[in-house]
Amino acid sequence: MTTARFLKARDIAPWLEELSTAYTVLAPARHGDTVVFRDFNPANGIDMEHLSATPAKKALLPPCETLFEYKTTKTEEPPYKTAIELHPTLPEGKVLVFGARPCDARAMQIFDRVYDGNQARDPYYTARRNNATIVTLACDHQEETCFCDRVGGSPVDATGSDVLLTPLKAGYVAEALTDKGETLLNSTTFMKADGLKQEALNARHKMLEQVPDRSSFLDMERNLLSLFSDLGFWDKTAQACLSCGACTYLCPTCYCFNITDESHGDSGKRIRTWDNCMSSQFTLEGSGHNPRPTKAHRMRNRIGHKFSYYPQLHDKTLACVGCGRCISNCPVSFDIRNAVACAIQQADAAREHAHD
Repeated sequence: MTTARFLKARDIAPWLEELSTAYTVLAPARHGDTVVFRDFNPANGIDMEHLSATPAKKALLPPCETLFEYKTTKTEEPPYKTAIELHPTLPEGKVLVFGARPCDARAMQIFDRVYDGNQARDPYYTARRNNATIVTLACDHQEETCFCDRVGGSPVDATGSDVLLTPLKAGYVAEALTDKGETLLNSTTFMKADGLKQEALNARHKMLEQVPDRSSFLDMERNLLSLFSDLGFWDKTAQACLSCGACTYLCPTCYCFNITDESHGDSGKRIRTWDNCMSSQFTLEGSGHNPRPTKAHRMRNRIGHKFSYYPQLHDKTLACVGCGRCISNCPVSFDIRNAVACAIQQADAAREHAHD
């Protein structure tokens, strides 16, 4: 049976302070006018009401990390061969992500298939993943830009969470979903949740009843593939895009990175940093050739990857969790939902035309 406890709202900060002795705690907090995930600091407070502008993906994939340090030496005799010493810098320490939304927790499983899959395993990612604990807050409302229900999720989805918090009056019912979650709920900060577990379940059902009945974006791989060569469609779709790449950095499922070596004399370090596929230089080759030279090419790849290529590789799971951050934070309010819906309509129209 799932362990359930009750956490008063006023006890959240003391509990996180208690956990900070063993974990690096990330929590949603105000930064100016914006809510972002940042290292927990009681002075910053916690914002449990608003969806953060940034996802919690940096807990597993930091924006910038050193993969290893190196030092080169040359033999003193001809032919003066070069030897390289490598010193990996695997991450250590436990991380707690508090207040992730259901879409954030699901997004981490999308990372897992790439960085911790059967064909490839990234030791830096897996070290962080194994040491990460995710405490998810079930949503009690949907923002206008949210569409998790259209991509296989829901506002109360517990997928990928170690603990699920359901908001009730004056606090939260915390339900442990894994052994890691059970450990967290051993804290004396929690109260018994006698009778409240059913109340939490009712609250989640009530939330689901508020989700509008709208079309799904699942199973549309072929629709997008049929538009692959229709560059006119993608050119029209991408017209408003500024190619700033904000959508990729704020997306909880985007995982592209760049690798650079920073050398200082005979030593240096290899660094991995976030990158974005909407940049014109992302696919620029050393020869000067660029297979995605225009916004249309890059928009086709971005939407195609999330709704067609990734699902084909990973059991029809979309690489989009419908958080809507790419919409609400886009400087021109580009709406990926409209782009996908137009793709569906265009593909349907093309099929009907072919059958005439």
